[in-house]
Amino acid sequence: MTAARAAVEILKREGVSNAFGVPGAAINPFYAALKAAGGVHHTLARHVEGASHMAEGYTRTHPGNIGVCVGTSGPAGTDMITGLYSAIGDSIPILCITGQAPTAVIHKEDFQAVDIASIARPVTKAATTVLEAAQVPGVFQQAFHLMRSGRPGPVLIDLPIDVQLTEIEFDPETYEPLPVYRPAATRAQAEKAVRMLNASERPLIVAGGGIINADASDLLVEFAELTGTPVVPTLMGWGVIADDHELNAGMVGLQTSHRYGNATFLESDFILGIGNRWANRHTGRLDVYTRGRTFVHVDIEPTQIGKIFAPDYGIASDAKAALTLFVEVAKELKAAGELPDRAAWAASAQERKATLHRRTHFDNVPLKPQRVYEEMNRAFGPETRYVTTIGLSQIAGAQMLHVYKPRHWINCGQAGPLGWTIPAALGVATADPEAMVVALSGDYDFQFMLEELAVGAQHRVPYVHVLVNNSYLGLIRQAQRNFDIDFQVNLEFENLNSPELGVYGVDHVKVAEGLGCKAIRVTEPDQLLPAFEQAKKLAAEFRVPVIVEAILERVTNIAMSGSDIASVNEFEDLATEPWHAPTEILPLT
Repeated sequence: MTAARAAVEILKREGVSNAFGVPGAAINPFYAALKAAGGVHHTLARHVEGASHMAEGYTRTHPGNIGVCVGTSGPAGTDMITGLYSAIGDSIPILCITGQAPTAVIHKEDFQAVDIASIARPVTKAATTVLEAAQVPGVFQQAFHLMRSGRPGPVLIDLPIDVQLTEIEFDPETYEPLPVYRPAATRAQAEKAVRMLNASERPLIVAGGGIINADASDLLVEFAELTGTPVVPTLMGWGVIADDHELNAGMVGLQTSHRYGNATFLESDFILGIGNRWANRHTGRLDVYTRGRTFVHVDIEPTQIGKIFAPDYGIASDAKAALTLFVEVAKELKAAGELPDRAAWAASAQERKATLHRRTHFDNVPLKPQRVYEEMNRAFGPETRYVTTIGLSQIAGAQMLHVYKPRHWINCGQAGPLGWTIPAALGVATADPEAMVVALSGDYDFQFMLEELAVGAQHRVPYVHVLVNNSYLGLIRQAQRNFDIDFQVNLEFENLNSPELGVYGVDHVKVAEGLGCKAIRVTEPDQLLPAFEQAKKLAAEFRVPVIVEAILERVTNIAMSGSDIASVNEFEDLATEPWHAPTEILPLT
């Protein structure tokens, strides 16, 4: 068979059932093999970067998923670099397959011939241009091994057109994936870590995205319950423990954090970090974050331990392997009566959770964004999969929305590219077509890749997209306050074709409808909940993306700190009465 056909047969045997991409001359032999072989559903994107983000969303939805994105030579590969960067930053395995000029002319400035492997290498676990057709099966086999082993991440395979067309000897019936390698904690390491936790008075577990990658959330909850230790999920780990669990202490950080989460962290004396990377917007200033605390860090990547600061003890281990041993040790200590009673400490965390609230209930017109998230909490239940990227919309959403399950907050954490949300949501909805998928964007994120809405219309991929529109680059405007400027961040203009919008510029409803989707515009707070309910019905009926655009006040400053978790500027009035924050997890006391 051709090397291209061998590649497709390997995809199927590695568990791939979906791919996202855009064909072109240099990758057409692969597409011919994809069609002839069957078994892999392909979604045609409108932009190749969009295909890479669809692959990311697809991977992030279910344990074991690996999203595949495909493009031709030259600009297709460079367009997918942002998706690869986003994937490696968040430890997400995706496979990027590109076409390439014939091997004889790659270095002769042939049309759309670029050294994509060299360009992609810094943002992948491996990037290879295959020059010998007989190596194609081995390169694909190794790619899946690398993506799954150790810290997960993306791989790029570049296939010259003559390599794709060359016939090779390959027997797919006897193909077997390579064994996956993941480091595992030892019993001695687990015993030391748990005894260090036992020796503390006010311990916390910082639960990162590595726990979700390892599909170990149940073990994390079991260990927390055995030891009575409150849990702080990171932004990438949000959902490892339900927001309404009595040991969920809230999130910590400069931006995507809860008042009660930061307050509880500042009272702690011991931190067990599992599958987290001490991201700077979680920690803030390290002297404030680390002062007076003992740290144990568990991470699948050995070089991650000590990268940001030196823990008191480090364990290189897959999160599931470590938590399995932690649970085993904790059960033995409990049976021996050697686990301390943490009830008072856990209760103090819950007391903060019931008192340190931000206000969400406002009746202002134009809308205050906080009210949008309050009504989202009413409209979208515990099964909702939220998808978002970066901006004040994401930061406020993380402060005010609620997540109850792993992989139900799907967020690019490290890279944060604008435009990520629409294609990623399409990838999520493709991976879980019966789920309630709700995307969240500001107006600029929405405008970056809104052409991908046509993909949802063409392929009947329904989801609800909440668009908060203040016609501003809100997060950058807020950051510019430190420079006493408000410069090149204002998106307002009077749209000649939609004068009813005033200065809000782009008519997102018309654009969405022109791309084959449904859209609703909301201008008053009492319209929000009915609009969300209507959007769910329209998505179910028409099987297309449905946009709910909320017209916000132009300027809202969302709570955040520029330096450390002890000095978050709240900007807005805080909740002092229960009705100020009616959808909080615990009523205000």
